[in-house]
Amino acid sequence: MMNIDALIKQYHDELHERVLPFWLEHSQDKEYGGYFTCLDRDGSVFDTDKFMWLQGREVWLFSMLCNKEGIRPEWLECARQGAEFMLKYGHDGDFNWYFALTRDGKPLVDPYNIFSYTFATMAFAQLHKATGEERYAEATRRTFQHILERWDNPKAQWSKAHAGSRDMRAMAPSMILCNLLLEIEHLMDPAVVEESIDKALGDVMNTFYRPELGLVVEHINADGTLSDTFDGRLINPGHTLETMWFVMDLARRRGDKALIEKAVEIGLKTLDFGWDKEHGGIFYFMDRKGCPPQQLEWDQKLWWVHIESTIAMLEGYLLTGDERCKEWFERLHDYTWSHFRDEEHPEWYGYLNRRGEVLLTLKGGKWKGCFHVPRGLYKCECLLKELKQKMEK
Repeated sequence: MMNIDALIKQYHDELHERVLPFWLEHSQDKEYGGYFTCLDRDGSVFDTDKFMWLQGREVWLFSMLCNKEGIRPEWLECARQGAEFMLKYGHDGDFNWYFALTRDGKPLVDPYNIFSYTFATMAFAQLHKATGEERYAEATRRTFQHILERWDNPKAQWSKAHAGSRDMRAMAPSMILCNLLLEIEHLMDPAVVEESIDKALGDVMNTFYRPELGLVVEHINADGTLSDTFDGRLINPGHTLETMWFVMDLARRRGDKALIEKAVEIGLKTLDFGWDKEHGGIFYFMDRKGCPPQQLEWDQKLWWVHIESTIAMLEGYLLTGDERCKEWFERLHDYTWSHFRDEEHPEWYGYLNRRGEVLLTLKGGKWKGCFHVPRGLYKCECLLKELKQKMEK
């Protein structure tokens, strides 16, 4: 029997006493604006390049907390200064968002990555909600229009694929839209929001989810068929589980119990498939046929995979009462807290080897920023509070 009060306190205290102070103290660039994300174990900066998707994530995180928990000056100032850096340097003038900049804002990598766009959209939508400033709403709308334009071709002219030889679609754009649309709907035409939700859900749950496998694949052929290639066989368990809690959020919004149950079953099947039976934890990448994966880091254990899976199982248990979700939540909670949490310094490790040993001491880098850990802690705290209310009725 889980001790809900103790769990609520555990998630709350970790967020407010260790994780948020870490980013507020170490990530803000007081000279040029924006955020450092390449932070070593103690918060020291080891590289000053700025990656736009991580800039957007940090703006979003502190804006979201202002909107959910009440505005705190240090949170709002952190979000605002990051947003101003993004608006001044982060795009080409038409809200095409670069992937990387130098510390002082010079472009390093062109706008090939759709996630630079999606997290800019989320960031400015939440900051607009916190401040009411119309220019943040304008940045949201114009960036979202580019996302819609690039939905089926996320890398646009920066794609390395040769056109016509093996046309494939990725699940990622539809996956992120399942979350993004709920972040920005207060600024959008309701009809566009509902139409986009329908498309994103249909893609994830009816196209990339394959009933014959019981799994979600990362790529499919343009005609909707499976591809027997590296990309076509790729399974990313963490991606699927993160997507399933996005789907549950949308299903709750629409009161769709059948969709909730389908998302839960997919999540459970994915954990059965992706859990390392020998060493514990969830594999990063897998091949649906059991062939050698293309990614050499396939057997690493990553922070975001485990945090997002924990959210999915906790939300599944809250919404369905399925004891399998509770058992998985407890297993994931125990593994995540015992392996990724740094007992000596704030914030969490990101990368473990298959045996669960720390591979890199960094707390942030090119791919890890102020996002999955604080969002996961906050989301789990909220779900646990809901669960407590439900159990007290």
